[in-house]
Amino acid sequence: MAITKTTEVSKIEVVGTWNVQVATDTVIKEDSTEISRSRHRHVLLPFSSSVDGTTWTHTATDISAEASEVQAIANAVWIDTVKAAYKTWKEAQEV
Repeated sequence: MAITKTTEVSKIEVVGTWNVQVATDTVIKEDSTEISRSRHRHVLLPFSSSVDGTTWTHTATDISAEASEVQAIANAVWIDTVKAAYKTWKEAQEV
């Protein structure tokens, strides 16, 4: 009786202009028969942003731990104009 646990990227969606939503499934199998599956979702943004008084700091999101297909989509979506638009939008938000 061999039990295995794998993680699979099941869905990648671009929502709006810069949100990259990722759904991953954790699959547990016993002797090649799936006995459990659970889904986890998370959203990636091009930057994490903070403000200190009136000075904004935008730190690029580290996507190096994401699956290669997630990285490829994030890099394709987060072009310079999209990143600039995100910064402008974020800085317009009320603190």
